[in-house]
Amino acid sequence: MTVGTRIADGVALVTLDRPERHNAIDLDTAAELAATWRAFRFDDSVRAAVVTGAGGRAFCTGLDRSADVPQPSSPYSLDDPLLSIGPKANDLWKPVIAAVDGMACGGAFYLLGESEFIIASENSTFFDPHTTYGMVSAYESVLMAQRMPLGEIARLSLMGTAERLGAQRAYRIGLVSELTAPGAAAEVALRRAATVAAQPTGAVQGTVRALWAAKEAARTQALAHAPQLIALGNLPPERQAELFAARKRDGAG
Repeated sequence: MTVGTRIADGVALVTLDRPERHNAIDLDTAAELAATWRAFRFDDSVRAAVVTGAGGRAFCTGLDRSADVPQPSSPYSLDDPLLSIGPKANDLWKPVIAAVDGMACGGAFYLLGESEFIIASENSTFFDPHTTYGMVSAYESVLMAQRMPLGEIARLSLMGTAERLGAQRAYRIGLVSELTAPGAAAEVALRRAATVAAQPTGAVQGTVRALWAAKEAARTQALAHAPQLIALGNLPPERQAELFAARKRDGAG
């Protein structure tokens, strides 16, 4: 198991538990996350949730580079295992708070983009490495454009690994709603989730659904373009791997 779940007093703590891989998501982890969110739909003991990463160094660093995800040849089709890792993708409308300690990058944005709000420790950083490795940042950019000013996500996604968005700036631009001491994000998020869970559940879930409806049409239309943009703009996988290996040899992040 690479996803831990603990439920107490109406709040579920969902923990990505691959600290040795900076909580990168492989195919098994993606399936576990989807199954977790879907199970919560039927579990009335869960009224709110917190999602976080184990180890203190990273919330999540996206798709594990070692994961083998075969792709169809058509530019109109895309197999992306991360599309199903978020709560909204699994039709869960119970509130989810993201607790970030350390790095959150790339595919982590699928989870951050589908959380109600984000609490982060002061040592957290956000970045998007896609363009550096010859990949289009499509789903990630669309999801985060719903959460932060367009110019900020444009800077983050276009500059690749050269750009790091620190926790203080993330707070100032509204991406993060609350800052904590290092290592305390999950603890604080659990307290906020307990407050939410204490409210009448029907009213809470209806409010979550209403909030998402405010941007849902634009988000859905934008995401529909993502598969073709990725298929047309990505470098071949072997070239991506070369760029990734070269940066690792150079010691770049």
